[in-house]
Amino acid sequence: MKKKVVSVLLATTMVVTLAGCGNSGAPAAEAPATEEAPATEEAPAAEEAPATEEAPAADAEAEAPAADGELAYSGEISIMHFSTSEESEGNGGSDGFRTCLANWQNDHSNITLSEEVLANDDYKTQIATRAAADDLPDVFLLQGMNTISWSDQGLVYDLTDSIKNSPYASEYNMDYLVPFTAGGKYYAYPALTGGTCTVVIYDEAMWKEAGFDSFPTTWADVEKAAEYFSGQGIDTIAFGNSGQWQLNSCFVSCLGYQYTGTQWFSDIIAGTGNFEDPNFVAALTETQRLFHDTNIFNKDFNAVSNEDAREYYISGEAAAFIGGNWDASYIQATLEGDPKKDTTKFAVLPQAADATKYEKFQNIGLGYGMAISAKAAQDPDKLAACIDLCQYLTGPAFSEYVGANYALAGFCGSDVDLSAFDQYTQDFYNFSYVDNKGCEIYDSYVDGSVWSVLNTEMQEMVNGDKDPATVAADTQAAYKTYLGQ
Repeated sequence: MKKKVVSVLLATTMVVTLAGCGNSGAPAAEAPATEEAPATEEAPAAEEAPATEEAPAADAEAEAPAADGELAYSGEISIMHFSTSEESEGNGGSDGFRTCLANWQNDHSNITLSEEVLANDDYKTQIATRAAADDLPDVFLLQGMNTISWSDQGLVYDLTDSIKNSPYASEYNMDYLVPFTAGGKYYAYPALTGGTCTVVIYDEAMWKEAGFDSFPTTWADVEKAAEYFSGQGIDTIAFGNSGQWQLNSCFVSCLGYQYTGTQWFSDIIAGTGNFEDPNFVAALTETQRLFHDTNIFNKDFNAVSNEDAREYYISGEAAAFIGGNWDASYIQATLEGDPKKDTTKFAVLPQAADATKYEKFQNIGLGYGMAISAKAAQDPDKLAACIDLCQYLTGPAFSEYVGANYALAGFCGSDVDLSAFDQYTQDFYNFSYVDNKGCEIYDSYVDGSVWSVLNTEMQEMVNGDKDPATVAADTQAAYKTYLGQ
């Protein structure tokens, strides 16, 4: 029987990780340059984040993080975030978040943090339910795809001035603000750590036994390898899509660029795109073929999570695994002291035979940001405390911790000396920021109502119960409804 890890709901324990997506923590380093993760270039002009020079140093004391004990507010702040305690043990972004949150609480004993902490899939469901009821926590993790609709509804506080006036503004990577921008205003501090949502993690030794010195660059060769691995009773690639978002964040939002290039999604973001574009339908068609018509993936991929699937890889029941940077961190920590760690390598998705825009894509970004409920602004002292908390959780203290301990960076950039880290970390850094072209993560943009349709119907599609053209048409209909057309 395959070993599985079950996500546990934690209501009061302090834990955080980055997930798919986004997901956010990886054994890799600096925030990518704009050309590697061209978020600002691809976003519509109205939503672009201004250049760093437009974010001057603080000139208003009310917006700057106060020294210990200087906050006027005394009382409770509710905060909601995600992931499990097990996950945080191998996740640099999560560990950094936990550490900084605890430090902030210790420095402000007159404030009680009332925490609600859920596994990622549960978080997405519950935060949407809270938003629909106009009952958001004071501070919470905002997913980029919800920025426009929730700001339009007046649910989230406009943080434009606090971000521009932050004492850390000169250190911010302003490109990361694009998913949290609406109408030229900022609604969240990009949180956790930046990294890919799509990486093939594979055991080099196992693939050499199958006749490949490294992971194949074409799906045709992966299918050949699957014949060998099936004969050994081993899955070729482990994948988990029980939460439905995984196929979007960790597969299609990267494979899609092989077919469409970058302009198609730029148009989707701008409100002028078309999910029925033949190139995108072709990407869906290839996705259905790979999951339904070949024996590449574990048969239970739609029934298990990506946490479950990565255990298949760790235990040797699969020769490779597709997930995100958070999974790479977890696998690294879990395999510490195991020879398998030394043979674990990284690759981009193979090239599809009929794709014309293949450029070794891997998607990268920060999909979540620290946001504040608009209701918290009704109390100026409480609002100042919430801003202080958000700035601390995404500022230099966080950056220095994850840089020194994990070779990571977030909204605040930091220099990382890679020579201090092992080969696994250096290899993943090169995968993420040096060797491959960055592209956008689909569900960091647009709206959850659109992705809900795509994600649900893609799960049916890879089961063989719905054709790609229908999935594309239904998603386009949801997109037009979102646009008010």
